[in-house]
Amino acid sequence: MAAVPGVRALFGLHRSGMLQRSFGVIPVQLASTCLPMRLCSSKLPVIRENEDLLQNLNLMGVDVRKARQRQPGVLRKPFTNEQGLARFLQRKGASLKVIASIISRYPRAITRSIEHMEQRWQLWRNIFQTDAEIVTILDRSPESFFRSSDNENLQKNISFLISLGLNTKDLHRLLTTAPRTFSNSLELNKQMLRFLEDICAELGGTNPEQFAKTIISRNLYILIRSTKRVRATINTLRTSLDLNDSELLTLLQGPGSEILDLSSEYLKNNFSHLELKTASLGCEKSEIKKLVISYPMILYIGTDTLNSKIDCLLKGGITIKQILEKPKVLEYSTQNITGRLVELKRVGYDFQKNGINILDCSRKRFVAKMEKLASPANSL
Repeated sequence: MAAVPGVRALFGLHRSGMLQRSFGVIPVQLASTCLPMRLCSSKLPVIRENEDLLQNLNLMGVDVRKARQRQPGVLRKPFTNEQGLARFLQRKGASLKVIASIISRYPRAITRSIEHMEQRWQLWRNIFQTDAEIVTILDRSPESFFRSSDNENLQKNISFLISLGLNTKDLHRLLTTAPRTFSNSLELNKQMLRFLEDICAELGGTNPEQFAKTIISRNLYILIRSTKRVRATINTLRTSLDLNDSELLTLLQGPGSEILDLSSEYLKNNFSHLELKTASLGCEKSEIKKLVISYPMILYIGTDTLNSKIDCLLKGGITIKQILEKPKVLEYSTQNITGRLVELKRVGYDFQKNGINILDCSRKRFVAKMEKLASPANSL
């Protein structure tokens, strides 16, 4: 007898799938036959949750409580496609656990038809080499695949991004880390392109189209930001660094493009802290301006992390002037920097004599240099 509920649930699941394929989603129309307003209740009838659906989801291992918190309306739908979704994802290599997790976090996935999912999957496969890669992304971010039901818009966005000069590797990175770019309306993405072209024209640039393409190709994440936010960030850069139009144009189409997805407040806070920290170490404003223009990614680093890295380098015998001349050493983690400083101290490395370039290299190259420095024939 214990198996009866499961069989009933699967039968209900099958019936739901058949009804959906046969009739599609039937819109509910509420009509009142009461003529006198005073005789009619002002309360709309409450649409209860679909009990068969809840039983099916429980059998599949779905966290129904989480699903209810995320998208409660889905649980009230009369027809859904959880069985079809499960079969589809299993064929693509997803485990039952992953499928349950996807539905728990993005219940709307069970409203998509097999035809829709197959078409969307093929569009994604134009970018990814294997089904396993797509399953991994869906497991991490179900919304990226199921949020939009407009496959035509996805195809148009892919074509649009390719027209900007982005290659398959770029698209792969976008889908992996910023999938919302593809569920944006095509017009929204084009709006960012036009906005950047206008910025170029405002600053006296002569090739707005190339300017916009350059920025987007260097910072793909700008497409998931609003034009209002990006303009505020640009204004903050101009004000903080006291840049004229020409200087700002050069910065934006150069390394400055890499930080345009940051908020203006985050930039302000990090720039203010950078000024205070470097000024306390004897740096002048002109040096700070030169540092940020040459290496704007320094504004990406959080204040506490930046403090830790600079202090670590100073304790290791490196001067602030050397850091300003070679700021890319700040890209490495504090743990990495500390480890290298310990190894270099062990072999008696002199930073004042030999510089700090040795800190800015891959692990493989660093190990090779250390072996050379540690050899008896070598003397610094």
